[in-house]
Amino acid sequence: MTEPIVYIGKDLEAMSFTVNYHDWIIDEFRPFVGKHLVEVGAGTGSVSSLLLALEPETLALVEPSEMFQLLERNIGDVKTQSEVSFHNSIFASARIEIVAHQRPDTIIYVNVLEHIEDDRAELAMIYDSLEDGGHALIFVPALMALYGPFDKKIGHYRRYSKPELEEKCRSAGFEIVLSKYFDLAGVLPWFVKYRLLRSDYLGSGAVKIYDKLVVPIAKRFERLISIPLGKNVLMAVRKPASGERI
Repeated sequence: MTEPIVYIGKDLEAMSFTVNYHDWIIDEFRPFVGKHLVEVGAGTGSVSSLLLALEPETLALVEPSEMFQLLERNIGDVKTQSEVSFHNSIFASARIEIVAHQRPDTIIYVNVLEHIEDDRAELAMIYDSLEDGGHALIFVPALMALYGPFDKKIGHYRRYSKPELEEKCRSAGFEIVLSKYFDLAGVLPWFVKYRLLRSDYLGSGAVKIYDKLVVPIAKRFERLISIPLGKNVLMAVRKPASGERI
């Protein structure tokens, strides 16, 4: 796997200036988070700080873009008992050092896998890096019908359907533990702005309003009702322990 041709850093599309949205993602992942974590594409640390709040024993942060210095500064200021390591590279380059120090039981990809051209090879590498029984926690943009100039600008190779990501994870050897569409309310606004109007800009003002007013309601709604589609796919997959069958 080679470095992405275009990589701005995941925080642009992950809306790093939101709070409720990231809390929602981590709440969904929480039951599957272990003690030895790797976050790939950590950006400036918006998700990393929430992972540290879960008090892991180790957290390896991988970020290849120019955001790495901000990541070190932001997370370096967090008071924690966790052992934190920083890796200014892609996971393919960092994983040997990470695994040699402490084989992870949880590897997190939030708005990262869509930046990787050969996602099947990446998923196979995640599988090989995890300890038996460990989890990969994946959050990606959904629905190619929503793919527009903004996706292209920030280096997305694709948006996923839930069945597509499930098939790719199973092909890598994973067991699907949780698979769901996420953020139904965001589908129509995204389609209008980024497909119909063909915007290539993410405005912080509108996103902050959405995070404050819509996300808390959407979170409660989606916990009660299984939605048929969403702006994103959220998935937790497990590497079977030795001798297990899936």
